[in-house]
Formats: sequence, structure tokens, C-alpha cells
Amino acid sequence: MPIRTPAPQQASLTEISKGLFERACIVIPDGVNRATVDRDPFPDYVGWGRGAYLYDVDGSKYLDLNNNFTTLIHGHAFEPVIEVARRVLKDGSCFSNPTLHEINLAELLCERIPAVEQVRFVNTGTEAVMFAIKAARAATGRPAIAKIEGAYHGAYDWAEVGQAGTPDTWGAPEAPITVPNYAGQPRSVTDDVILLRFNDAAAARRRIAANHQRLACILIDPVPSRAGLLAPDDSFLAAIVETARQYGILVIADEVLNLRQGYHGASARFGLNPDLICMGKIIGGGFPIGAVGGTKTAMAVFGGSGGPPLLQQAGTFSANPISMVAGLASMTAMTIEQFDRLERLGDHLRARLRQVIAKYEAPFSVTGSASLFRLHPKPDAPREYRDAYLSKSEAETMRLLGRHFKKHGIILPFAAAASLSTAMGDTEIELIIQTFEHALAYEELTL
Repeated sequence: MPIRTPAPQQASLTEISKGLFERACIVIPDGVNRATVDRDPFPDYVGWGRGAYLYDVDGSKYLDLNNNFTTLIHGHAFEPVIEVARRVLKDGSCFSNPTLHEINLAELLCERIPAVEQVRFVNTGTEAVMFAIKAARAATGRPAIAKIEGAYHGAYDWAEVGQAGTPDTWGAPEAPITVPNYAGQPRSVTDDVILLRFNDAAAARRRIAANHQRLACILIDPVPSRAGLLAPDDSFLAAIVETARQYGILVIADEVLNLRQGYHGASARFGLNPDLICMGKIIGGGFPIGAVGGTKTAMAVFGGSGGPPLLQQAGTFSANPISMVAGLASMTAMTIEQFDRLERLGDHLRARLRQVIAKYEAPFSVTGSASLFRLHPKPDAPREYRDAYLSKSEAETMRLLGRHFKKHGIILPFAAAASLSTAMGDTEIELIIQTFEHALAYEELTL
């Protein structure tokens, strides 16, 4: 791609954040508490956030397209959440007994999400996925799971297998190899995970049929975010459900991230009919939360039938009142009208990004729906994980693009879904477009 004029100089390093990172590295391995924190060359330490923007300790202001990895659908410090959390906190932060607040949030989720008749709350999306898999095992008596190649489902051993395959390790497209996710991960774990190629209905049917006697569940994010924020083919999702029903395999929809696809969630939007749904992120209003929901039949393993439960689920902070009331306030504010407004913003943004790409004949593409989008340094939008996989030069292109956005006051997640919030409007969309166009016109990106 031709470079038209020199790029502006990069801003100087921020001294306060640099000093904090040096302190952190002494007492925290690698200096941070999650692998996804941007360290180029060190993190920007946040001071505070309001609405669509966050402010670091060095005084810089950024439009936040990360929103704590899509959690903050209303942006930062949403006043209804802050107000109710402050009020309820005065009565106590957590109890060993249940509270009214967990019933209120459970009722809202059951009312909105067609596949959810009952809910159990946990503390994280990882826990939600873990207990959903355990529920499927308890119900079927089978050990193995099937999941989409490259898809992210949190940190439970079986759920994280196969999320980071490379051309050297991933095997044939129709039968991906289950690659361990960390050094020392037991082979017994990878042996009980079957990887499916996204949007390949015929291959999925064959793999499920060949392994049906040991498959407890098929775990699927309807719009796999880490695998590329991929658009699902209707035939693929239908094939998953039909084949699962044929062999008595439970279907688990991971909507921890993609519940924000609409008022009724992602499964309802894309025609997936799961037995269980994993939720998190937006349902907690910015506080720690996870939830497993599903049909009464699928949820019966947790108890309620009179006999001892097939699956014990507990957690010290599960259904704590602060997360419950914050989640209720956040979700109540996400009316049908708010979801529709965010979708219009997202549609407008994705269309404008594609116009800019066409204008400069740049080898980029855009994926996403509703309030989510992702830029790819590839001319054709990916349909599966291997299409979205970044080569070394493509990863460098995205690193430089992220640096450019940051220099112009925008946090753009690296190789992940970017998200809009209700705090954003036309001004923020225009800023994103102008910054991207500036990158194509003036920045020397490695393409």
C-alpha cells in the first residue's frame, strides 16, 4: 500500500505508568494479572473512567473500544449501576444466605432469553462454562466435549484446548488436532476434546457422529470472537443442533461475550436452540459474574427434583448482592430500543470502515454484528479460524494499527472484538473512522 505523507511522531513515553509497571514487576509475575493486558512497552495505568472514555494516570484521555473486553455495555461509571451498588453495599457486601436480588436478576434473564427457564449464578464466565460442561457430563454420563477450533471459552482445562493452533500444529481442516493450551496440560484432557471447523457443516456432522458415544456436549459461541468474530452460516448452526439431538448430546451456547448481540441474546438472533447457555460480562454491570441457564430438563442436574443433585455447584461470592443489583440495573437499562440504537451505530460504523478500505484499496476487512466489530489485515473477511489467523507480518500490522489508534486517543483491542457502548454516539463513530482513514493514508503499516 503506498504511503502518502509521513506519519505524526509517536507521543513520548508516560513516566508515571512506566514507574508503576517497574514496581509491579517486582511483586507480580510479568507485571500484570492477565495475559491480555497491552504492554507496548508497558501498560497505561488507568486512573478513572466516565462514559465512553477512560483516563490514565498520566493524564491522557482515550475512547475505550475495549470496555473491559466487552463487559461495559453502558461504558464506565454508569450512574444507575453506581447508585444502586453504593446503596446496597451499605447493607453488606456478601452473605452465605441467598438474597432477593438473585431472584430478581434470574427472573429478568429467564424472561428475556428464550432458551433459559432456570439460572444458577457463579462468579466468572470461566466458571459458567465449566459448570455447563459438568452439567452435560452429569446428565449424559459421557466425558468428552466438542468445540470450535480457535474459539475462546475461558480457562477451564477442557474448554481452552485448541484455542491457539498454528499452521505447524493444527492438522487437516476437516479434523483439527487438539493442541494443548499450556505446558504440561494432561494428554487425558486433550484426548477428550473434539475440534470442529466453524461453518463446515458436513465435517462437523462426520466428527460428531464418529465420536458420539463419548460426547457429552457441543460447546459453541454463535459468533466466535477470538477465532475472528465470525459470522455463522445458518446451515452450520442447524447441523450442530440436529446432529446433537440425534445422539443425545447437549448443546451449550457460550454467550458470555455475545449475549450483547440483542435483547434476547445471540442464540435467539442466529437461530441456535441450545440446552444450556453460559452468560457473564454485561449481566453483571461491571462487577464479577457468571451464570449458567437453560431448560428445566438440562438444569435439573443442579437439584430441585427431590433427590440429591447430580452436580454440586457452590462459590463463596456466587450471587453476591452487589453483582446482582448492578447486573439488574445494567440489564434493565438495556431496553429493546437501546439494543436497536447500538445496532444502528454498529451497522453505520462497519459500513463506513468498509468504505474507507475501498477508498484506499487497502487489504483490510471487517467482521462483526450488533455492537461488535473487528478489523482484519486481510482483503477477504474470514469465515473460520484459519482464515482469521494472523501471520507474523499481519500481527505486526495490527500492532502498528493499535499504536496509531492509541496515539490518536482510542483504545483498539489487539486481535479481538472491539465494542461500542450506549455512551457512544455519532461523535465517537466519526472519531473512529477518521483515525482509521488517517492510518491508511499516513501510517506505514506492514501489509
